Amino acid sequence: MRRAASDSQVQREASRQGSGTDIQRVSQHISRLGIAGLPRNYELLYDAIIGQNAALAQDIASLGSAPNQAALDDLGLKYRLIGHCGMIDHASQAEALKLLREAMEHLAECLLHRRAFTRAAETVLNSIVGDPEQSLSSLMNEMEYLSQALEDATNGETALQNKLQVDLERLETLARGVAAAQVASTTDKLTGLPNRIALNRAIADLYEREEGFAGSALIMVDIDDFKTFNGRYGTHTGSRLLKKLADIFRKSIKKNDVVARTDGDEFSFLFANVGMQEAVVIAERLRTSAEDNLIFATSDNIVPARLTISLGIALSADATTASQLQANARVALYAAQSNRRQPIQAFGR
Repeated sequence: MRRAASDSQVQREASRQGSGTDIQRVSQHISRLGIAGLPRNYELLYDAIIGQNAALAQDIASLGSAPNQAALDDLGLKYRLIGHCGMIDHASQAEALKLLREAMEHLAECLLHRRAFTRAAETVLNSIVGDPEQSLSSLMNEMEYLSQALEDATNGETALQNKLQVDLERLETLARGVAAAQVASTTDKLTGLPNRIALNRAIADLYEREEGFAGSALIMVDIDDFKTFNGRYGTHTGSRLLKKLADIFRKSIKKNDVVARTDGDEFSFLFANVGMQEAVVIAERLRTSAEDNLIFATSDNIVPARLTISLGIALSADATTASQLQANARVALYAAQSNRRQPIQAFGR
């Protein structure tokens, strides 16, 4: 294995791969619609335009030429976009607090009715004890007063019970919405794999466990020349290829391992209890499996098209933090991309 690329090589490779074309298109639409340049608005427009989400694009168009932010946020929540998922949690917390506040107000009202009944009972009892010879009519008036106080207290408690039941059902609905939002925020919509957020959490959990980071391997995978492929055959074909590759990768891991789609054409694996020698074997198996299954017929060439992938390996034992582990794997990946004859590179080896 050739030693991984230097930092300057990494920066040059990153600048070559980064393209502002998609962002420019999104920016132009944001300006045309006259909406705020918020990150969540970029995500919304990116998913509609670059991600070719026709339903979302149609919903945005239906808002008119100058949609307000609330309407845009409603669409983001509807389509479970990552940038909007946090808003679901915030809105749910706000509504839960509102329900609790209303319940407290009802409870306070019930207590007032209960105290009123208690005072009424004491008044009637004192009246009977103080004047045992009072007339039946007077006694009936006292009992009517007591009965009304009891009815008010009972009605208040019944109303509170009914409200608490309704509020409980609403809170359960909110909890399901938050849970769905959390799943959506950690799941790649195209492939159904975990996304970058989920991978970051998995790696963070790895380093938080005592001695947990001593024996794991992170493998980053990138499809070579994927933007060129998309430009030639279209993003729809590219999306089908990504889904197929995700299925291949999903079948390549065990229960305690993680595979995530971390970028447009980038996947990452986190393998537990794996050393460098085994990680290299796994990476070669992944490369062979992917490339053997990424051969497809094209309309413009008799020879079937073929895609290749590059892989970078880093060991958790060589990194003291989660971010350092990912940086090491990326350095190795850039090294592999810069030398197609050696598509698998290991950091520091």
